[in-house]
Amino acid sequence: MMKKLLFIGILCAAVNVSFAQYPAFKDGEWFKFKMSYSGFLKAGNATLSVKETTYDDKPVFHVVGKGWTTGMIKWFFKVNDRYESYFDKNTIMPYKFVRNIYEGGYTKDLTIEFDQKNRKAHVNDKKHNTKAVFDTKANIQDMVSTFYYLRNNLDTDNLKAGEEVQIDIFFDEENYGFKLKYLGKDRIETEFGEIDALKFRPYVMAGRVFKEEESLTLWVSNDKNKVPLRIKADLAVGSLRADLEAFKGLRHPFKIHVKN
Repeated sequence: MMKKLLFIGILCAAVNVSFAQYPAFKDGEWFKFKMSYSGFLKAGNATLSVKETTYDDKPVFHVVGKGWTTGMIKWFFKVNDRYESYFDKNTIMPYKFVRNIYEGGYTKDLTIEFDQKNRKAHVNDKKHNTKAVFDTKANIQDMVSTFYYLRNNLDTDNLKAGEEVQIDIFFDEENYGFKLKYLGKDRIETEFGEIDALKFRPYVMAGRVFKEEESLTLWVSNDKNKVPLRIKADLAVGSLRADLEAFKGLRHPFKIHVKN
């Protein structure tokens, strides 16, 4: 459940949109989220961190996303997930994606290397000791790079409530077409104070985990940072929520309305 909230919640980006005037993030950015189940039971934590490095002699951002259960939930359903993405510093196109997860006894250990020029994904399944090559769409994204592509490229100034954007993503061994609906502006109460936000509805696959296709809601700050503030998911049983708990290394000023 932890990966479903953290990472499906950020599976959204735009196709055929204008480039943002300012880069939204930089080296050293770090987020921490607290997660709760059904509004009261602490479920776990998650982090996202950004570092500049090189990959095959190309300048890239290396993003690491981690999610883990805590407290009582950990004794019933232990989660320890790690996702990594190496994507081009300028185009935000991924070169390498890592998925290493443990979820209640279910494990997966995958490394995917993207050949963007030839539209190929080289998948190394370390758990089963198999390798395979798959065709991909042009400018394919992975689960993690998608969020940063969205932050850097979506022209939110000209986006109207009800409009939808979509992007092609490669995950595990398949190409996915994900869709995101813009719901409009909002102001939400956080533990830092009130923050002006943009509200989105990522479409997800209904079934075993989510109640229906429109079960997920995402809020990001309405500024140049596009900070992920909150994610809510209606699950087949109960609900899950992630709230930003701590942050550092933002590229732009972050406006918070503090109550008197």
